[in-house]
Amino acid sequence: MSATPPLSIGLPVYNGEDYLEQSVDALLGQTFGDFELILLSNASTDSTDDICRRYEREDERVSFIRQPVNVGAAPNHTDVFHHARAPLFKWASGDDLYARDLLERCVQVLEDRPEVVLAHSLTAAIDEDNNLIQALQYPLATDDPRPARRLESLLFGGDAMPGAVAADDFYGVMRSDVLRRVRPHDSYYHADQTFMSELALMGPFAIVPDWLYFRRHHSGRAFKANPSVRSWCANLDPKRSNRLRHPTARLVAEYGWERLALIHRSPITSADRRACYAVTARWMGSRVTRRLRGAHRDEFGSPDVVLDNPVVDVREVVAGQQGAR
Repeated sequence: MSATPPLSIGLPVYNGEDYLEQSVDALLGQTFGDFELILLSNASTDSTDDICRRYEREDERVSFIRQPVNVGAAPNHTDVFHHARAPLFKWASGDDLYARDLLERCVQVLEDRPEVVLAHSLTAAIDEDNNLIQALQYPLATDDPRPARRLESLLFGGDAMPGAVAADDFYGVMRSDVLRRVRPHDSYYHADQTFMSELALMGPFAIVPDWLYFRRHHSGRAFKANPSVRSWCANLDPKRSNRLRHPTARLVAEYGWERLALIHRSPITSADRRACYAVTARWMGSRVTRRLRGAHRDEFGSPDVVLDNPVVDVREVVAGQQGAR
């Protein structure tokens, strides 16, 4: 590993003993190996910390840090980035799997295209046993040179795909200097969506047109374990569980307010800013209309049927899996 590697990977984890070893093995077995891997345990109470310490002993690229108390998923994600040293950064999940050439191909895109702020691959879904249960084409226009078009795609692009795993750009490889200019991931409802919208206004994303990232669906994953607005926000930050200081109306209102605030603070032209405001106003109106009709998107749905003809064999392309070379 270089003294200052080109890539930092931050893996924040809480009680991830079930899948953590598979995820770390998949990262350490990448064809692009010049990176640091920072494992940050959010005061885990299972064997997660022991697993992390073992990897720290065995591989010089790995460092382990433990939070003294559970600070919530959002601060834990922010903290792990603060420990990163490299010009490129990637968040990793202790549930998911990664094809061996994911990092190599994403880093190459960022080296070849300086205007791109984030590179990722197509996303597929796997079950608890690493069987492929969904693989869809990327539905968004985040590569468009126009900021308003990128924002419009993020706002409207998934409406026709309830429960689909098609875009998971949060786990792409990002430019660290750009990421530092984006407001840290907050803990109001859908804070992840505003975070990614602000990042998209910084520049276009690029998608490697192969399924190299495998998002695991299981009963313990946050979006299944926290189906209500409050439980979702409390998982992001425990202080949000206080109903007096953080009523549900506030958790939702902050989401709407930040949708406008992120446009105001983004480094775009006045004309682009007006176009982004117009797109956001249209989107807000569409949400009200949908609610009045009693319609809503099934955001937490996910497939659970193994595909008969999977587009990729996970065990063949992921390091550490049976059959992987």
